[in-house]
Amino acid sequence: MSKVLELTKELISKKSVTPDDAGCQSIISSRLEKVGFSVVNLKYGDVDNLWATYGDSGPIFAFLGHTDVVPTGPLEDWESDPFIATDKDSLLVGRGAADMKGSVAAFVTSIEEFLAEEPTLSGRIAVLLTSDEEGPAVDGVTKVVDYLEEKNEKIEWCLVGEPTADNSVGDVIKIGRRGSVSAKIIVKGTQGHVAYPEKASNPIHNFSSSLAEISKLSWADETGKFQDSVLQISNLNSGTGATNVIPGSLELSLNVRHSPSTAVQQIKDDVESIINKYNVECEVLWEVGGKPFLTTQEELISAVKSSIKEVTGSEPKCTTDGGTSDGRFIAPTGSQVVELGPGNASIHKVNESVKKEDLEELHKIYKTILSKLLTNL
Repeated sequence: MSKVLELTKELISKKSVTPDDAGCQSIISSRLEKVGFSVVNLKYGDVDNLWATYGDSGPIFAFLGHTDVVPTGPLEDWESDPFIATDKDSLLVGRGAADMKGSVAAFVTSIEEFLAEEPTLSGRIAVLLTSDEEGPAVDGVTKVVDYLEEKNEKIEWCLVGEPTADNSVGDVIKIGRRGSVSAKIIVKGTQGHVAYPEKASNPIHNFSSSLAEISKLSWADETGKFQDSVLQISNLNSGTGATNVIPGSLELSLNVRHSPSTAVQQIKDDVESIINKYNVECEVLWEVGGKPFLTTQEELISAVKSSIKEVTGSEPKCTTDGGTSDGRFIAPTGSQVVELGPGNASIHKVNESVKKEDLEELHKIYKTILSKLLTNL
């Protein structure tokens, strides 16, 4: 069995449901320390974070990943134990196989093999891991970034191992991500009997005109790299369950995934102006889940694309779609950020799996990227 598959299986065996690392980072620390890394373990709340570095000077190339996984869902729906990595023909099945213990394993084994060849490094290698990516992400990478700023450490290039492939590893890389802004709108009414509407105030009726306009909001992307930003209603709750009661309140949740062309304040202003136009009595609670980012410098992108070409023979497509990633915390520091990982078809699903061949190729691609960035400066 190859080293990358062996390590992936070992990591899958740890029940690291967010925010529990369950010992994954300890395994990785031990391996990195054996090849000369200095390791700092950073605990914030219930979250484990790891910052490991190799080298004394020069720009930092960092692998960024997470050791936590989402819950398994109904165990009876799995074909095998989700925390026992199971070979199924060309696949390796287990929770976290694709998202993203396979990538983390490829980080480590590519570094081990790269350093075994004793190149003269023109920079430093870092590994940044958290157990808070699948959770609220408040005690993970964002806290580590604060720590790095205090230490005057700056990541020049950041490779995120999120699963990006559509069909085979390297066919898609992410060079940016949309931001995420959410709101909860609480519309106030007065509960009453449906037979006496004049003695009540129906929040559903009161908000219906605002809802019709808000649900049509969109903002055009001007970068040419992102989809247009579109508002989506994700939850709408009201009523007591009885058909003869006018409800006393309505709660609405919305989310906008937005490109760098659209500021958060613009989204807030547009939503609230519609509400104010109809004079609806309500409370609007905003939450920014992440800022958008776009890597425009070609240095890291070029190294990743040429490495994929050398290993797989294919040209990757550069995209910015999908959800958010921890890259959103690194990009504002000025780092170049690119995401490259295995297939994403089964992530968060029952019977999550990864192609074993993809992990082998990912190991080779990561090693080639290290060589291009740290031995040719």
